[in-house]
Amino acid sequence: MAQPLLIKNATLINEGRQWQADLLVKNGRIEKIAAQIDPGGAVHEIDATGKWLMPGVIDDQVHFREPGLTHKATIGSEARAAVAGGTTSFMEMPNTNPPATTQELLEQKYDRAAATSVANYSFFMGVANDNVEEVLKTNAKKRDVCGIKIFMGSSTGNMLVDNYVTLNKIFGDTELLIATHCEDERIIKANKELYADADNASFHPLIRNEEACFESSFSAVQLAKQHNTRLHILHISTERELQLFTNMFPLKDKRITCEVCVHHLHFTADDYARLGTLIQCNPAIKAPHHKEALWKALLDDRLDIIATDHAPHTREEKQLPYGKAPSGLPLVQHSLQMMLHYVKEGRISLEKVVEKMCHAPAECFRIEERGYLREGYWADLVLVDPNTSYTVEKNNILYHCGWSPLEGNTFPATVSHTIVSGNVVFENGKVNDSTRGMRLQFQA
Repeated sequence: MAQPLLIKNATLINEGRQWQADLLVKNGRIEKIAAQIDPGGAVHEIDATGKWLMPGVIDDQVHFREPGLTHKATIGSEARAAVAGGTTSFMEMPNTNPPATTQELLEQKYDRAAATSVANYSFFMGVANDNVEEVLKTNAKKRDVCGIKIFMGSSTGNMLVDNYVTLNKIFGDTELLIATHCEDERIIKANKELYADADNASFHPLIRNEEACFESSFSAVQLAKQHNTRLHILHISTERELQLFTNMFPLKDKRITCEVCVHHLHFTADDYARLGTLIQCNPAIKAPHHKEALWKALLDDRLDIIATDHAPHTREEKQLPYGKAPSGLPLVQHSLQMMLHYVKEGRISLEKVVEKMCHAPAECFRIEERGYLREGYWADLVLVDPNTSYTVEKNNILYHCGWSPLEGNTFPATVSHTIVSGNVVFENGKVNDSTRGMRLQFQA
């Protein structure tokens, strides 16, 4: 383990409050939080005067493209970008090449992360129309795997599951959380015929429209209610879908939860004129009234988690004409800074950002001993300088694809340090490649 670490004079942001304190890390865990700490021995000390100390961000939806799509990204490259933005743990999706639809392929991804990832990690088991029995073997790994991923709409990777017998069996028999991508393929196909002459990205939210999202999300919710399945619907993008979720009881008691992604809170369909296919994603970024509805639902707790759906492609791929350009955009390095921009604007509190990006993913996925600043918990921490702005430029982007739709944007705060399981992995603009993250563990 690393030398003990003492963070002095920080403003801690945790569990709905802010206060001044020191924090001591030993053996990878938070040893003590107090107004003043005398470590009683040699430590690595960080003076955090004027800085915010919060739990590391947990991103429950990323696509790191390994294996098979490593010209776009690798687990190692995107984990480096993640920690540079204050994300200490990620959960990665199965639509790689080959897709993670067998236990052997799933474990190969874990092995690769153990060898290359500076962030903590977990990987979803993928569902196809013909691998039900293989998926259900994951029941024996409830403590070691974050969940089951079902594409109930087509996206990158050809993993659409549209066989009702398969869906019914998985929803009925899995003992893990099911995460779903919800878009109705029948509606999308009809819209593609209706807009057969679509020649730019502004048609994308018309083809992958509100109806397609709602009908698929509604079906998933009905299946979950029928079987009392633990369901988490990813990247909600429409106003209509919000009626499917509740804020009537705490997150820890919900059986059906949902996520919003930073790009659906930041961009609208008006931005296609400027950015085109660079912001083409599934589900689509839609009209401004959807963005406003998402913000309202985030603040009143119908939306549970903020994530990224980080999905890199090369700039060359993204600059292909609409209809040929792939969907997805890289975001994991800048998600926290994006939300801190809205803190400065007064749209959301700092405490709420920490709740939705750190606490809520830990609660939703029942992650053991992470997501909070608590004595005894693993020391996954991010230190933010709120007085130093940060401009996204090509030379400071760590994504393997080398670009961002946010290039040229200046954010009001800078991530100065990121600590993963007690190790300082990012400090003043540089990643420490000598350490590795840990496999996330989950309460059974």
